[in-house]
Amino acid sequence: MKLDDLIIETILLAGKIMIENGADMARVDDTLTRIARNAGIEQPKIFETTTGILMSIPERKASQVEPILKRTIDLEKVSLVNQNSRAFQAGKISLNELHNNLIKLNISTPFFSFWLQLLAAVGVSCTLMLMYGGHWQGLIATALAGGLGYSCYYFINNHLKVRFVSEFLASFLIGIIAVICVRVNVGEQVNMITVGGVMPLVPGVPITNAVRDVFAGHLLSGMSRALESLLSACAIGMGIAFVFRFM
Repeated sequence: MKLDDLIIETILLAGKIMIENGADMARVDDTLTRIARNAGIEQPKIFETTTGILMSIPERKASQVEPILKRTIDLEKVSLVNQNSRAFQAGKISLNELHNNLIKLNISTPFFSFWLQLLAAVGVSCTLMLMYGGHWQGLIATALAGGLGYSCYYFINNHLKVRFVSEFLASFLIGIIAVICVRVNVGEQVNMITVGGVMPLVPGVPITNAVRDVFAGHLLSGMSRALESLLSACAIGMGIAFVFRFM
């Protein structure tokens, strides 16, 4: 592989991993620019959005585009890309080693198992329900709503792969469970149980990244992430609204 092609492919792969796993654009731009300059490119031209990356080396008439086809949250991968880029900057690894490390990172880094994610979702639901003023009597109902709601969200995302449908159906299920639990005296506050249950579905990282992107001048990415977060929030709200309207 030619050196120019290796540089561009390494930068595009690093950017793809970071954007797909929830990094904000300021961090992505800083990391990719650092890799390019340490690879010998004085004036790299890099353009990043949430749906693709364009990289060119003007003085050598070389350029490539990398599409971004999925977006999730795995900040461990983002951190590992940063670690590898800084190791390359410090001269601890070569460009070839950086490229190979990124390929391994993209393929083999394990995601947390479903059961760990489910446990975290239940913990978040119960903790925030109490923080927002809920009663201890609703703890079991909140754990049940948060756990089953997140399970619904997880399996629909993995099998149907349709954006926003998973949030709608999961919040709809959470609302039904909250109402039923209150009616059978398992909990007392249907609103607090519902709020706690939907917390694992709230797009907190995308909202934060949208604000950071806008403040950093990445308006296109910031607005697209804000719109995506708004649609997710609307899907969650509509699912709850359906329950409260018809039950």
